[in-house]
Amino acid sequence: MSRIESRLAELGISIPAVAKPVAAYVPAVVSGHLVFTAGQLPFVEGSLPATGKVGDTVSADDAAGYARIAVLNALAAAQSVIGSLDRVTRVVKAVVFVASAPDFSGQPAVANGASTVLGEIFGDEIGQHARSAVGVAVLPLDAPVEVELILEFA
Repeated sequence: MSRIESRLAELGISIPAVAKPVAAYVPAVVSGHLVFTAGQLPFVEGSLPATGKVGDTVSADDAAGYARIAVLNALAAAQSVIGSLDRVTRVVKAVVFVASAPDFSGQPAVANGASTVLGEIFGDEIGQHARSAVGVAVLPLDAPVEVELILEFA
């Protein structure tokens, strides 16, 4: 069992199958020693667990959980192009889009759902990353969150 597989097992986390793209794009691409994921929605076995706006029909706590799920989908996409998450040498950046009600300003707390799990999986040295938490009016399929990752690998 690889280092990351062992860590995932300790955490009780499994990396899902790569989510099927919902439009004309690929889940991840490699350029040099970087892998860029497409925006990943919080699909669970092909379905969204919730839809709607955070701060309206979706709570911030639930949205943080969905950001965590979306990160696992992004890691699945990355793994599909680099073979093993053990090759990741740095989580460079996470971008978390939050479909927000007009008066919702808690995007950073929602994005923490993504950032926290990256730290849990990769540890402080590799898992610390730059991040953007962006409030938007709507996301594809009315998803509450979408996550993109940039990872460095060897």
